[in-house]
Amino acid sequence: MTTDFPRRTLRIGFVGSGFIAHFHLKSLVGVRNVEVTGVYSPTEGKRRAFADAVRDLDLGTCTAHPTLEALLTAPDVDAIWVLSPNYTRLDVMRTLHDLRKAGRSAIYAVACEKPLARTLGEAREMLRLVEEAGLIHGYLENQVFSTAVIRGKDIIWRRAVPAAGRPYLARAAEEHAGPHEPWFWKGDQQGGGVLLDMMCHSVEVARFLLTHPDAPRSSLKLKSATGAVANLKWTRPNYAAELKARMGPTVDYSRRASEDFARGMITLEDDLGQEVIIEATTSWAYVGAGLRIQLELLGPEYALEFSSLNTGLKVFMSRRVSGSEGEDLVEKQNAEQGLMPVLEDEAGVYGYTDENRHMVERFRKGQAPDETFADGVAVIEMLMALYKSAEEGRTVYFEREDLSDFVPAVGRPA
Repeated sequence: MTTDFPRRTLRIGFVGSGFIAHFHLKSLVGVRNVEVTGVYSPTEGKRRAFADAVRDLDLGTCTAHPTLEALLTAPDVDAIWVLSPNYTRLDVMRTLHDLRKAGRSAIYAVACEKPLARTLGEAREMLRLVEEAGLIHGYLENQVFSTAVIRGKDIIWRRAVPAAGRPYLARAAEEHAGPHEPWFWKGDQQGGGVLLDMMCHSVEVARFLLTHPDAPRSSLKLKSATGAVANLKWTRPNYAAELKARMGPTVDYSRRASEDFARGMITLEDDLGQEVIIEATTSWAYVGAGLRIQLELLGPEYALEFSSLNTGLKVFMSRRVSGSEGEDLVEKQNAEQGLMPVLEDEAGVYGYTDENRHMVERFRKGQAPDETFADGVAVIEMLMALYKSAEEGRTVYFEREDLSDFVPAVGRPA
């Protein structure tokens, strides 16, 4: 592996040029010592538009590569951000692994968007491949790097815990009206429904809040999982028809649906044998101003609360003000009139800016990030236990179960 650290500038390539790739790109405006020098996605127009956006944001000279191999063997790419759809990520890692082992790729670090994979077997294979290829690896879970989460955890653990004891309950909820792209709605491609898509955020940010600042996340031992899923909105005939018209004929929730509501409880144990609990709720059936994230951390004599829609900035538009639909006020925006919350810096509030700053600095210095593929594996293990619990109507105990080959019903081929 290259040893000339720290690098003055980290040159990164993007695999994927969709919604989340552009979110990451915008956040990089707030990150130093980085350039975006390459992008690959299978659609020529999208990758060229992404390269143009890099130029417009003055983040470097970005080459729109026609193939994945071209990006991974480019001499001006040090690290890649894997932001392509869930069903492609394992193949991306296999290709990078093979090119590294053959000495054809100079890439030495990789960051992968949440979730790491669709199943625990896939996630463990992602970790095996990245380690065998000798790559530094980071898991892109933005909520762990949210400004409110970082600040709140610091205050609780520094001021409250020494006086009253460790926190014992973390609640996390994330809700919106549904994903942007058709593949998210297809269980076999995405790997599941809202539980996999969004509860990956919730269980990891909750586990982060419950973990001592000086201890690894693995210091909390997984004990049990109890989950439930439901189809509340998108299987209703009128909404199934609307979804099919918007996403295309292959997304037919009247025939094959993924869950649009999920609830989970994870029980863990700290190093003193004390029980702590994660409660998580996620939904694609929420209609409000837009994406809503709610977090709580509770302990013996204290509480932390955060809601992403309780913003300091709000605007009011009367019924005489009309315009086209957009997401210029808040992600997954559902209205353009009335009293609306405004997230003036979504990339910062959601954690993307600090997440990418952390990844860039660690990779630039040749160091492992705080969130790695190992954390991504742990997240998938929690989610698979919740899926199995929901399917079988019972609590799943981690010590008694081998979830390596488990595939949720919604993720199995039709």
